[in-house]
Amino acid sequence: MRTLLLLVCSTIFLSAVQADCKGKSPPKWSQYYTVKGMLFIPYAELREPFYAWYDEIGKQSRIDYYGDMVQTYQLPNVTPYGTSIKIAPVTNEEQTNVKTCLQVNGTENSQVEAQIMLPILDDFECEGEEIVNGVQTEKWLLQQTIGQKVNKYTMWVSYKSNPNQDKPVPVPKKYEMKGYNTLLGSHYDHYYIVYTDFTDDVIPAATFQIDPSYTCTSFPGPGDKHIYTFNPMKEFVYPQTESHVDFEFGKFKHKHGKNYENETEHALRKDIFRQNIRFIHSVNRQGRGYSLGVNHLADKTELELKALRGKQYTKVEDNGGKPFPYNTLRSAKLPDVFDWRIYGAVAPVKDQSVCGSCWSFGTVGAIEGAYFLKNGGKLVEFSQQALMDCSWGYGNNGCDGGEDFRAYAWMLKHGGIPTADAYGPYLGQDGYCHADKVPKLAKITGFVNVPANDENALKLAIFKNGPVSVAIDASQKTFSYYSHGVYYEPKCGNKEENLDHAVLAVGYGTIGNSSYWLIKNSWSNYWGNDGYILMSSKDNNCGVMTQATYVTM
Repeated sequence: MRTLLLLVCSTIFLSAVQADCKGKSPPKWSQYYTVKGMLFIPYAELREPFYAWYDEIGKQSRIDYYGDMVQTYQLPNVTPYGTSIKIAPVTNEEQTNVKTCLQVNGTENSQVEAQIMLPILDDFECEGEEIVNGVQTEKWLLQQTIGQKVNKYTMWVSYKSNPNQDKPVPVPKKYEMKGYNTLLGSHYDHYYIVYTDFTDDVIPAATFQIDPSYTCTSFPGPGDKHIYTFNPMKEFVYPQTESHVDFEFGKFKHKHGKNYENETEHALRKDIFRQNIRFIHSVNRQGRGYSLGVNHLADKTELELKALRGKQYTKVEDNGGKPFPYNTLRSAKLPDVFDWRIYGAVAPVKDQSVCGSCWSFGTVGAIEGAYFLKNGGKLVEFSQQALMDCSWGYGNNGCDGGEDFRAYAWMLKHGGIPTADAYGPYLGQDGYCHADKVPKLAKITGFVNVPANDENALKLAIFKNGPVSVAIDASQKTFSYYSHGVYYEPKCGNKEENLDHAVLAVGYGTIGNSSYWLIKNSWSNYWGNDGYILMSSKDNNCGVMTQATYVTM
């Protein structure tokens, strides 16, 4: 179905190109516009509909996702540093899918800005005209080549008449980015936006006003990582700016398709990148036993990286878990190396996108492993989205953080979890809960807390029960840029209050004199070693052995 969809979405744009617009100046967008469309990220298997309003004069914007299921507002003039607001459906044990207004204010270091939805085309050149979905369009192109890599940015634009203006008004049809490696003969990045409706009418002031029936509050659970989950589209729509940059930053931009909103933003990102690349090279020179690499996160601030670490911390005396049942077996002989991937118990690495939903990926990984063992080696992929949408009543916050034991409690109450196929695709956004309308599998009888700081207990839990949900301290910059080797970070914390990211332990082993845990992350396979990291078991580094759990069926 996915292949067919992509073929349909691509073939509608095929037509003969004419050269009638060669030498023409690039179109300029209105200072205010309303636009509907769909964001496609093929490598992440995401299709995200949006409806957006942008007001440059009023310095404000609003983007709705999946109809009006999730509404986001960027209001730079509301407070000294702006305010971000999200209106999303919240489900708990007392109520289902109640629209709730959640608010986070900007700070001096992270000011809220209005979000554009159309790329600035100043550096684009017109390649000619072609038919898009039965409409005559101009095809504007920016192509940049560095070494073996070619990045191509394309915008298709049509025009409409306006009696109040001398010139026709440009109308967006499609925007696409493709990165191609000629040496490997393959694309390494690809996303595109299809615009379906566009107007440049003045936007009513009420569009940016929150319904007075809402009382905007902070999130029901703890956490300070929400601000960068309020505007996912910020990752994909940037104006093209032209400035002189050093070779490394230019290579980085081309490799990862980076484009920035204005010269100030460009200069800021270049400075952030410069410090990060210095850090990466410095750590690699120290011979720590692992290496860092320049990945897709190399131009991010610490606050932006925190948005990816969605494991929340709550101090609870009893999380409802069962005691570890293997006290008499802890001295049992175990294999020196074990990897559940070899046996087919681990699903492919996913990308949580700009959503602090790591807790749902760690939880689902443990459930999938337990189901695999219970059902004769049958791997079934279950729905992270269902846990995000439906377990708010147990203290989880959807895209803004959660914990595995809260998800287990929801499963115990509701008789299991839907499969990903039955529930629907992962959205990278909070959604409407509809778990009561689809079948559920993987009915659990409970979950077990693995004894903390006990290496052999965790090995035994993995060996006998499948992949184990664990929490770690991922706050160190070295984790963000990990590439390969056994990761040991002396600055890592291993107390419960230090653990800010949820992952999945799928095995263990030893390289040389270094023992490690094989950890599956959810930041796509562009991160780490194809999405995995070897984390040292020495001194419970980064807290892998502090809060491990697995389910029973």
